[in-house]
Amino acid sequence: MVFRQEKTAHHKATRFRQQEHQSLQIIAIMTDTGRTHDFKIYKKGVREKIQETVKINGDSGFQGIAKYHKNSETPKKKSKNNPLTNDEIVDNKRLASERILVEHINRKLKVFKILGHRYRNRRKRYGIRSNLICGIYNFELLG
Repeated sequence: MVFRQEKTAHHKATRFRQQEHQSLQIIAIMTDTGRTHDFKIYKKGVREKIQETVKINGDSGFQGIAKYHKNSETPKKKSKNNPLTNDEIVDNKRLASERILVEHINRKLKVFKILGHRYRNRRKRYGIRSNLICGIYNFELLG
Protein backbone atom coordinates (compact mmCIF):
# COMPACT_ATOMS: atom_id res chain seq x y z
CA MET A 1 0.00 0.00 0.00
CA VAL A 2 1.17 3.50 -0.73
CA PHE A 3 0.13 6.17 1.70
CA ARG A 4 -0.01 9.94 1.57
CA GLN A 5 0.36 11.85 4.82
CA GLU A 6 -1.98 14.68 5.67
CA LYS A 7 -1.50 16.76 8.78
CA THR A 8 -4.60 18.05 10.51
CA ALA A 9 -5.04 19.96 13.75
CA HIS A 10 -6.79 18.09 16.54
CA HIS A 11 -8.24 19.95 19.53
CA LYS A 12 -8.76 18.31 22.90
CA ALA A 13 -11.18 20.20 25.10
CA THR A 14 -9.61 19.07 28.36
CA ARG A 15 -6.11 20.30 27.63
CA PHE A 16 -6.94 23.42 25.62
CA ARG A 17 -4.08 23.01 23.20
CA GLN A 18 -3.88 21.81 19.65
CA GLN A 19 -1.98 18.67 18.81
CA GLU A 20 -0.76 17.73 15.40
CA HIS A 21 -2.44 14.50 14.27
CA GLN A 22 -1.36 12.62 11.17
CA SER A 23 -3.91 10.78 9.10
CA LEU A 24 -2.74 8.57 6.27
CA GLN A 25 -4.70 8.24 3.07
CA ILE A 26 -4.37 5.13 0.92
CA ILE A 27 -3.36 5.96 -2.63
CA ALA A 28 -2.80 2.54 -4.24
CA ILE A 29 -2.64 -1.13 -3.31
CA MET A 30 -0.97 -4.11 -4.95
CA THR A 31 -2.24 -7.67 -4.61
CA ASP A 32 -0.81 -11.05 -5.55
CA THR A 33 -2.07 -14.61 -5.50
CA GLY A 34 -1.57 -16.80 -2.47
CA ARG A 35 0.68 -16.04 0.47
CA THR A 36 3.27 -13.66 -0.89
CA HIS A 37 5.61 -11.51 1.19
CA ASP A 38 5.25 -7.73 0.82
CA PHE A 39 8.90 -7.33 -0.19
CA LYS A 40 8.48 -9.87 -2.99
CA ILE A 41 5.46 -7.95 -4.29
CA TYR A 42 7.53 -4.76 -4.10
CA LYS A 43 10.38 -6.29 -6.11
CA LYS A 44 7.96 -7.83 -8.61
CA GLY A 45 6.24 -4.69 -9.80
CA VAL A 46 5.85 -1.84 -7.38
CA ARG A 47 9.39 -0.48 -7.33
CA GLU A 48 9.13 1.06 -10.81
CA LYS A 49 5.94 2.89 -9.85
CA ILE A 50 7.20 4.52 -6.62
CA GLN A 51 9.18 7.72 -7.12
CA GLU A 52 12.55 8.20 -5.43
CA THR A 53 11.17 11.17 -3.45
CA VAL A 54 8.73 8.92 -1.57
CA LYS A 55 10.12 7.69 1.75
CA ILE A 56 9.60 4.01 2.56
CA ASN A 57 9.59 2.90 6.19
CA GLY A 58 9.86 -0.86 6.14
CA ASP A 59 9.86 -3.36 8.97
CA SER A 60 12.64 -5.89 9.51
CA GLY A 61 11.22 -8.06 6.70
CA PHE A 62 12.32 -5.39 4.23
CA GLN A 63 16.07 -5.80 4.88
CA GLY A 64 17.87 -5.02 1.63
CA ILE A 65 15.35 -2.54 0.26
CA ALA A 66 18.06 0.14 0.14
CA LYS A 67 19.45 -1.59 -2.98
CA TYR A 68 16.18 -0.93 -4.81
CA HIS A 69 14.99 2.35 -3.25
CA LYS A 70 17.49 4.90 -1.93
CA ASN A 71 14.98 6.84 0.19
CA SER A 72 14.09 3.93 2.47
CA GLU A 73 14.63 3.08 6.10
CA THR A 74 14.49 -0.19 8.05
CA PRO A 75 15.24 -0.87 11.72
CA LYS A 76 18.75 -1.86 12.71
CA LYS A 77 19.21 -5.42 13.93
CA LYS A 78 21.45 -6.41 16.77
CA SER A 79 23.78 -9.34 16.38
CA LYS A 80 25.15 -11.77 18.91
CA ASN A 81 28.48 -9.94 19.27
CA ASN A 82 27.42 -6.36 18.44
CA PRO A 83 24.59 -4.94 20.56
CA LEU A 84 22.80 -1.81 19.40
CA THR A 85 24.11 1.59 20.44
CA ASN A 86 21.84 4.08 22.18
CA ASP A 87 21.50 6.11 18.98
CA GLU A 88 20.38 3.03 17.05
CA ILE A 89 17.85 2.16 19.77
CA VAL A 90 16.40 5.68 19.64
CA ASP A 91 16.31 5.52 15.84
CA ASN A 92 14.48 2.16 15.93
CA LYS A 93 11.88 3.56 18.36
CA ARG A 94 11.32 6.60 16.13
CA LEU A 95 10.85 4.34 13.12
CA ALA A 96 8.44 2.11 15.06
CA SER A 97 6.37 5.13 16.12
CA GLU A 98 6.05 6.13 12.45
CA ARG A 99 5.18 2.58 11.33
CA ILE A 100 2.48 2.10 13.95
CA LEU A 101 0.24 4.45 11.95
CA VAL A 102 0.33 1.99 9.04
CA GLU A 103 -0.39 -0.93 11.35
CA HIS A 104 -3.45 0.88 12.70
CA ILE A 105 -4.70 1.32 9.14
CA ASN A 106 -4.19 -2.41 8.50
CA ARG A 107 -6.32 -3.12 11.57
CA LYS A 108 -9.07 -0.79 10.35
CA LEU A 109 -9.08 -2.50 6.95
CA LYS A 110 -9.25 -5.97 8.50
CA VAL A 111 -12.55 -5.03 10.13
CA PHE A 112 -13.92 -5.87 6.70
CA LYS A 113 -13.82 -9.65 6.84
CA ILE A 114 -12.71 -9.94 3.21
CA LEU A 115 -9.26 -8.65 4.13
CA GLY A 116 -9.12 -10.25 7.57
CA HIS A 117 -9.84 -13.85 6.61
CA ARG A 118 -9.20 -16.25 3.76
CA TYR A 119 -10.73 -15.02 0.52
CA ARG A 120 -12.91 -17.76 -1.00
CA ASN A 121 -14.36 -16.04 -4.06
CA ARG A 122 -12.99 -15.38 -7.54
CA ARG A 123 -9.40 -14.14 -7.50
CA LYS A 124 -10.10 -11.67 -10.28
CA ARG A 125 -12.39 -9.64 -8.07
CA TYR A 126 -10.15 -9.53 -4.99
CA GLY A 127 -8.20 -6.49 -6.20
CA ILE A 128 -11.38 -4.63 -7.08
CA ARG A 129 -12.94 -5.35 -3.69
CA SER A 130 -9.76 -4.37 -1.88
CA ASN A 131 -9.72 -1.06 -3.75
CA LEU A 132 -13.36 -0.48 -2.77
CA ILE A 133 -12.58 -1.12 0.90
CA CYS A 134 -9.65 1.31 0.73
CA GLY A 135 -11.97 3.85 -0.88
CA ILE A 136 -14.42 3.45 2.01
CA TYR A 137 -11.56 4.02 4.46
CA ASN A 138 -10.48 7.19 2.59
CA PHE A 139 -14.08 8.40 2.56
CA GLU A 140 -14.27 7.97 6.35
CA LEU A 141 -11.20 10.20 6.67
CA LEU A 142 -13.05 13.03 4.96
CA GLY A 143 -16.09 12.87 7.21
